[in-house]
Amino acid sequence: MVLHSHQLTYAGIAFALCLHHLISAIEVPLDSNIQSELPQPPTITKQSVKDYIVDPRDNIFIECEAKGNPVPTFSWTRNGKFFNVAKDPKVSMRRRSGTLVIDFHGGGRPDDYEGEYQCFARNDYGTALSSKIHLQVSRSPLWPKEKVDVIEVDEGAPLSLQCNPPPGLPPPVIFWMSSSMEPIHQDKRVSQGQNGDLYFSNVMLQDAQTDYSCNARFHFTHTIQQKNPYTLKVKTKKPHNETSLRNHTDMYSARGVTETTPSFMYPYGTSSSQMVLRGVDLLLECIASGVPAPDIMWYKKGGELPAGKTKLENFNKALRISNVSEEDSGEYFCLASNKMGSIRHTISVRVKAAPYWLDEPQNLILAPGEDGRLVCRANGNPKPSIQWLVNGEPIEGSPPNPSREVAGDTIVFRDTQIGSSAVYQCNASNEHGYLLANAFVSVLDVPPRILAPRNQLIKVIQYNRTRLDCPFFGSPIPTLRWFKNGQGNMLDGGNYKAHENGSLEMSMARKEDQGIYTCVATNILGKVEAQVRLEVKDPTRIVRGPEDQVVKRGSMPRLHCRVKHDPTLKLTVTWLKDDAPLYIGNRMKKEDDGLTIYGVAEKDQGDYTCVASTELDKDSAKAYLTVLAIPANRLRDLPKERPDRPRDLELSDLAERSVKLTWIPGDDNNSPITDYIVQFEEDRFQPGTWHNHSRYPGNVNSALLSLSPYVNYQFRVIAVNDVGSSLPSMPSERYQTSGARPEINPTGVQGAGTQKNNMEITWTPLNATQAYGPNLRYIVRWRRRDPRGSWYNETVKAPRHVVWNTPIYVPYEIKVQAENDFGRAPEPETYIGYSGEDYPKAAPTDVRIRVLNSTAIALTWTRVHLDTIQGQLKEYRAYFWRDSSLLKNLWVSKKRQYVSFPGDRNRGIVSRLFPYSNYKLEMVVTNGRGDGPRSEVKEFPTPEGVPSSPRYLRIRQPNLESINLEWDHPEHPNGVLTGYNLRYQAFNGSKTGRTLVENFSPNQTRFTVQRTDPISRYRFFLRARTQVGDGEVIVEESPALLNEGDQRLPFPLPASTWLPPPTTELTPAATIATTTTTATPTTETPPTEIPTTAIPTTTTTTTTTAASTVASTTTTAERAAAATTKQELAYTKNHVDIATQGWFIGLMCAIALLVLILLIVCFIKRSRGGKYPVRDNKDEHLNPEDKNVEDGSFDYRSLESDEDNKPLPNSQTSLDGTIKQQESDDSLVDYGEGGEGQFNEDGSFIGQYTVKKDKEETEGNESSEATSPVNAIYSLA
Repeated sequence: MVLHSHQLTYAGIAFALCLHHLISAIEVPLDSNIQSELPQPPTITKQSVKDYIVDPRDNIFIECEAKGNPVPTFSWTRNGKFFNVAKDPKVSMRRRSGTLVIDFHGGGRPDDYEGEYQCFARNDYGTALSSKIHLQVSRSPLWPKEKVDVIEVDEGAPLSLQCNPPPGLPPPVIFWMSSSMEPIHQDKRVSQGQNGDLYFSNVMLQDAQTDYSCNARFHFTHTIQQKNPYTLKVKTKKPHNETSLRNHTDMYSARGVTETTPSFMYPYGTSSSQMVLRGVDLLLECIASGVPAPDIMWYKKGGELPAGKTKLENFNKALRISNVSEEDSGEYFCLASNKMGSIRHTISVRVKAAPYWLDEPQNLILAPGEDGRLVCRANGNPKPSIQWLVNGEPIEGSPPNPSREVAGDTIVFRDTQIGSSAVYQCNASNEHGYLLANAFVSVLDVPPRILAPRNQLIKVIQYNRTRLDCPFFGSPIPTLRWFKNGQGNMLDGGNYKAHENGSLEMSMARKEDQGIYTCVATNILGKVEAQVRLEVKDPTRIVRGPEDQVVKRGSMPRLHCRVKHDPTLKLTVTWLKDDAPLYIGNRMKKEDDGLTIYGVAEKDQGDYTCVASTELDKDSAKAYLTVLAIPANRLRDLPKERPDRPRDLELSDLAERSVKLTWIPGDDNNSPITDYIVQFEEDRFQPGTWHNHSRYPGNVNSALLSLSPYVNYQFRVIAVNDVGSSLPSMPSERYQTSGARPEINPTGVQGAGTQKNNMEITWTPLNATQAYGPNLRYIVRWRRRDPRGSWYNETVKAPRHVVWNTPIYVPYEIKVQAENDFGRAPEPETYIGYSGEDYPKAAPTDVRIRVLNSTAIALTWTRVHLDTIQGQLKEYRAYFWRDSSLLKNLWVSKKRQYVSFPGDRNRGIVSRLFPYSNYKLEMVVTNGRGDGPRSEVKEFPTPEGVPSSPRYLRIRQPNLESINLEWDHPEHPNGVLTGYNLRYQAFNGSKTGRTLVENFSPNQTRFTVQRTDPISRYRFFLRARTQVGDGEVIVEESPALLNEGDQRLPFPLPASTWLPPPTTELTPAATIATTTTTATPTTETPPTEIPTTAIPTTTTTTTTTAASTVASTTTTAERAAAATTKQELAYTKNHVDIATQGWFIGLMCAIALLVLILLIVCFIKRSRGGKYPVRDNKDEHLNPEDKNVEDGSFDYRSLESDEDNKPLPNSQTSLDGTIKQQESDDSLVDYGEGGEGQFNEDGSFIGQYTVKKDKEETEGNESSEATSPVNAIYSLA
């Protein structure tokens, strides 16, 4: 059987399938249900180290923990004999563990318990062994007392001062100091060897200025023992003379010291050997004497020193090779040299090896009848011997097993059967050590199981990589296949990749990959399947992000952030400023598609980032906002910036519940610090996450912080000024508060059923500052709401507990109490919860319907009995739907709707029905689980009602004598139509005429009105009616008269301009779509430019250039609506005919005279240097985008003919002396058929002439200036 390697991890469920030749190693899943069912031999999970040195002042803990099913029992041997724990009162074993605890609080000698210990873990399926643990007690022996004589030595001679420290366990750390505790200066002349001795390559006179004492520091006791000091007496040939030393180039010659060649002080002779074990550090040392002090160099014979592993120490006198391997064997030599000569010492290095694993045996889980192997391969120098044990006994002495065969380092199992489970030990040993490994063989017969929750929902962003998990378990190991939407083809290849651990990976999720995926696990004992639903979501994208802006202080910039995202995902839009969360204050307004800043100030300058995120992805866009903020009188001010970070945080006044924090403020950068924010971080619940602790004024630099028990605090400080926040300070040192029992219990305790036979108890857990101690847990108690009922309890760590097998919807009393290792919180409050609900069993009866009107009915019913609700009564629901209309061939929507009524009611009203329809209705009662059974279906008709308004009312004005109306039937007739009613009246400004009424048959949808007044407009009110009465009204108005021409304005028309009626007949116009008039506008509409379009029409002559003809809108209804609104206002505001007033006639005459004078002046100027451009293309329409048309300018060109001084060939003068509208550039007179044509002899059209306006006038009024007689004069000037 070929077995595969799997590693599955899902929601704390982990198991491993390791591939090794024919070995199958399966880690039993951590799922409690599976572990409680599957047998498992013991496995050692924790043990003490082999060489275990303990502190004699503390209790001794020898660890041994194991897992298995059933739970293992533990026993110990000491020095190879059974160790009876129960007989020694000082020795105990931890509960559900094999860890030995030796307690010396009542007295006793730790030395009595030294020895070799081994732990045995047993259950019904085998015995596992720990390594042999050699227990030793640390020792710190005293230095033997000895008398040290004064050492006399010649200057320049070598010297070694021996330390010989007392043997300690572990060995002490050696260092040399003077008796006054001053460290001895070391260099290449004077240094300490690895054996602790102090070596002088040559002694100098100054070496006698101090004494020398060897010190030993012991690890466990943290004590230092000092040896009696050595005193040197240096004999010299010349007295000490500093001046002679300074003036002499050779110190030794000046002192009369003979220079000598090097010789080795350690090691002795010319060669030595050293053995080292593989994997440890090798330390080679050469210390040489000589005058002057020699230099040491290191070499390896036949090659280079090992690269990357060597390090020179102790002034090159020691060579350290870390992690030695067999390749590091060979001959190394050190070369000591000075100017007098050199000497070499060779060290032969031999590398031996304690046993180390090549193939460590692994746990083996087999199905009945399967084959397998346990392999135990180790190496070492010398080669280790392999010994097999089974359940702690040599395999040779175990009962024979026909399915087992031992072949050296391998045990082969063939055709294993139930009952062959055991724990095998492999012991690999040589003279340098041993290895012991446990590996169990478990024969299991388990059908396939899916370990993941059923019906998972996986969401992924389109085109992203995703993975569907389906962890499984079984014996034999099941095969797993994936299918989509129940199709027969297995998914593997292309966009899909099936992994051996049960996962299905998609390299790129597409919309078509959505669906239900099924994983099927199969072995010889059966199969099981689970479904995973995959939803592919659209990515979140910022389609319009913020842009860099430069704004003035006090303005109102807007930063855009328009987002497109998947509508099924919740979108969250946040803003960052300078990569920190932006505080949205009163001056800022966050909207769905942007951020607006009111009264922008200097502190608002910076990077703004819009972050759009959903639960699956996010997108961001950044822009920089520059604020031109500083006026000229403030340029002298220094720039203000964020403060520098505080520094040098220090903790003092340490107490159980408080600590004093002090810091040094940073530079405020010309803006005073207003606040300090103190934050803390703890390393147990949320390590690395900083929380706000408190806030302090900017004029302090210390604070007394209140603390919670059992929190390992670390603090930092942030400074704040008007510009912003500083960077956080460097963290303070940590401070651990002592633990205590909790002071509060969890809040938000609730009990509610998730199924009809359970109750889920949930609560808000305590946070890191409320736990107060280690191992926080919760004691959950519950009972039926009955004083005589008994309490049940369970201790859990998660903030949730489910009580099963509960009756349907009964009340429970619930208590949740916090507890840690220091004790319990106070007695908790009692909360009331309810077990799960089931669907109601009965439906409302005796449902009666009474029709109130065409859109509402009254309902009555008999309420259900409370015993049948099986939960909390929420409401009664009446489901109804429109089954058909009483009108033939009228399609209706049969969408079901419902109306809810409180549970204590037995009557109600259903409204908003459609008249003249057949309806059906049924009722249910609803609880927290859902709807109960439905009542009998009731049918009822609704009577006729009044119809809705006609769909539209269109108005056409083919001429001034008639108006054509056209309308459509109502969308909702609500009955049989009997006809239409039309009311209309003429109006002129605030004056209205009498109302006329017309009635039509139900099939008539057109009507023509004969106008009696060609000036007034008309307002129409149209209703449809049934036998019940008239329906909703639609109101329309005929277009303004000035809209009926075919001429377009190149400029917006002010609402206050007086518009006289045209004096000639209008040209037939196209149909004009108008908007329904609901109210007369009370504010003037902002001017909107109307694009210029050339349309053939009759030339219209007006009495003044002030009113320009407005083009009728023939393109879109929206333009017509805009133009109509403006001109209505213009007409209605000046409904008095001022043309008949005497003062106006006199004014017009005076203006006409001025116009004639100005025309003469213009022609004189024109003859001196101006020429109007003429369009050459006779078919070319006026271009509304022409630059000259837009800005009102014209070009001058040199005159080449006297003909240019002549008046324009088609110029005409009106009765009042003004230039006709068609020659003014401030209006557009379209050319067409009939009337006075504006063509040259060759038929080409004369282009519009424009007058250049002053810059000030253009900025002040962007519309055409020829909107009044006075403006016309200015434009001609």
